Amino acid sequence: MTTRRSFLNKAVASAAGVGGLAAIGTPALAQGNEVIRWRCTSSFPKNLDILYGCAEVLSDAVAAATDNKFQIQVFAAGEIVPGGQAFDAASNNTVQMCHSASYYYTGKDPAFAFGTHAPFMLDTRQQNAWAYHGEGKQLLEDFYRKYNIVALPGGNTTTQMGGWFRNEIKSLDDLKGLKFRLSGLGGQALVKIGVVPQQIGAGDIYPALERGTIDAAEFNGPYDDEKLGLYKVAPHYYYPGFWDGTSMQHFFINTAEWDKLPKHYQAILKSCAAEANIDSIARYDVVNPPVLRKLVASGVKLHAFPPEVLDAAYKATMELYEELADTNPEFKKLYLSQKAFQKDAALWNQVSEYAYDSVINRQLRQQG
Repeated sequence: MTTRRSFLNKAVASAAGVGGLAAIGTPALAQGNEVIRWRCTSSFPKNLDILYGCAEVLSDAVAAATDNKFQIQVFAAGEIVPGGQAFDAASNNTVQMCHSASYYYTGKDPAFAFGTHAPFMLDTRQQNAWAYHGEGKQLLEDFYRKYNIVALPGGNTTTQMGGWFRNEIKSLDDLKGLKFRLSGLGGQALVKIGVVPQQIGAGDIYPALERGTIDAAEFNGPYDDEKLGLYKVAPHYYYPGFWDGTSMQHFFINTAEWDKLPKHYQAILKSCAAEANIDSIARYDVVNPPVLRKLVASGVKLHAFPPEVLDAAYKATMELYEELADTNPEFKKLYLSQKAFQKDAALWNQVSEYAYDSVINRQLRQQG
């Protein structure tokens, strides 16, 4: 943590030029900073150190940029409110802000999915582009304001895995009646092809798999999944997690509290949230590969979902989107925006990232 804080102190001091803040952290400006104390409740437990740690990265960076005048105390899920109630706590000003994933709240409105990820939609780079500089920036801002929230992107798991299965999935028939720990729009879509979604908290997944109460469960990627020990009772590990092609988290800030902040504090929060976003993506890209190798070496059986399963899931998802768009104008607006953005982004990816990665992967396979 000390090394990371040192890095963040330097990074934020240089990055804080946003909005004319090049002098942030100097004694002269620090003397004019208001003393502000906020609470941030997280949707994540402390043992998920990267997910929970995003809020700590923000807190450390904000304190460094304001000479400790603006301090944000981070609370793990359950310390103030349960993780699934973090957004409400910020919305009603129980706390000034929270760190959470928008798609946890699709029960309020399925349109919440697009702030994090909707199945078969944008990947991590595309989600960032759409949310920072694309049409999504204004659309999301307008959407969250209805809930008394200002939202700043702040964390991403990148593409997640497809989950842990007690038995191998060889065909579409193997999904019929399968009890799968999966929530949100992904769960709603898979109902159409026979899956029975289950809502189970992270801490209860292992015993449910062990007892056979459920047949499969998804959580995140190798680094976080290993901590749950799911490989011990469900040895088949599938990819990709098409319901989580990316997973952007946000810092959700109560609108009234945001509006009371001095403008340079608002600029600092934006800069530090962006730092937390970049930091989490980089950390997951560092830690996931060695853990995946370790899991496979320990006997985990790694599988790609069969094409017929992916094709059927895609068809079911598009049907669900059309149904929701017919009855929910907010959902339709966000969906059509992402769909159009994805079309252009995919065209570019074909001749850039995808083409390059295909060459590298072919060469690496030849090298063994």
